[in-house]
Amino acid sequence: MAVETTLVLVKPDGVRRGLCGEIVARFERRGYELRAARLLRVSKPLAREHYAEHRGKPFFADLVDFITSGAVLALAVRGEDAIAGVRGLMGATNPADSAPGTIRGDLATLLSENVVHGSDSRKSARRELQLFFPDGLV
Repeated sequence: MAVETTLVLVKPDGVRRGLCGEIVARFERRGYELRAARLLRVSKPLAREHYAEHRGKPFFADLVDFITSGAVLALAVRGEDAIAGVRGLMGATNPADSAPGTIRGDLATLLSENVVHGSDSRKSARRELQLFFPDGLV
């Protein structure tokens, strides 16, 4: 197993609903280390760069509009096989398909407002961490 650092975003719906502490606690209880945290408003240019792989898809504008609609908590989470482990804790993208006990299964209500984002590969984790922590703290 490899020690990895991955990006987690608590999206605007999660921040608005006061779920940041619950979400961080779930990662920490699982043994992951919080390496950095930053509360921010995502700019449109940052949102477009973050979701670049979805450019041209019909839902791209909705993704950008939603992630820029309120505060976001960006987290750098580190641990053994953190990318897969964090995504497992998050649950399926669609909350209706997420198992109970996962973040989305327990806390999310809509596909369009599914509380969290997590990097899906080492390559995307490196890219996304650099976008949200450009000062190199992670």
